[in-house]
Amino acid sequence: MAKQAGAGRWTDLSRRAASALVLGPVALFCVWRGGEPWSLLLFVAMAGLGWEWGQLARLKRPVALAVLLGLVWLAADRAGPLGGFAAILLAGLLAWGVFGRFAAAGVPYAGIGGICLVWLRLRPETGLTDTVFLLLVVWGTDIGAYIAGRLLGGRRLAPRISPGKTWSGALGGLLSGAGAGALLAAGVHQAPGRAFIAGLGLSLCAQVGDLLESAIKRKLGVKDSGRTIPGHGGLFDRLDGFLAAAPVAALLAFCVQGGMPLWG
Repeated sequence: MAKQAGAGRWTDLSRRAASALVLGPVALFCVWRGGEPWSLLLFVAMAGLGWEWGQLARLKRPVALAVLLGLVWLAADRAGPLGGFAAILLAGLLAWGVFGRFAAAGVPYAGIGGICLVWLRLRPETGLTDTVFLLLVVWGTDIGAYIAGRLLGGRRLAPRISPGKTWSGALGGLLSGAGAGALLAAGVHQAPGRAFIAGLGLSLCAQVGDLLESAIKRKLGVKDSGRTIPGHGGLFDRLDGFLAAAPVAALLAFCVQGGMPLWG
């Protein structure tokens, strides 16, 4: 029985790894190219998030929220962050009036992170480095939390919200996420110590975002936000950390001097 229970901890590993091996290179390619590939990837992500949120809100036509999030992306892509935030306000108010408060909450939830990712990659000189840094920190957090939580187990982090998460997994995620960011900084010869500290902050934000999404699913009585990604569930299940960490990464990047990465 003990062996079966131990093996059960890893039952979703193959599906998660297969999905990561497909989606990871696609994301990295789009980040590297920037421009239209990155913009198109974010459009697909935001529209998909809108569709999923519409389903969670039990709308008869969830495509309506996908369209609204697509318009938010278009405003950000054409008019910059200010245009995107104005579109979030207008789309959120429209969704509230037509579909209700919960449906409307999905607009800023998905839209703010998406706009920040658009802006972050467009930063002169450091946009590529900053965006890859964010990707590595969030991915490192997910991988480290998964491995440490299953290897070490222990006390539950938030049993009423997400019974599967442990303190050991949270700590493992913090260290691995920050470590991944520091390795990137060392590779580009840019203050790995400061990058580690910034990575800790972004990793913490990513884990808070994960818990927030878990709380929403718990309230709605669903296990996953959708079935888009094998082994991960829906887009919100995969992108919850990015939605929380991207605005903080953009704020850090906004505060540093020109030509410097977001960790200063």
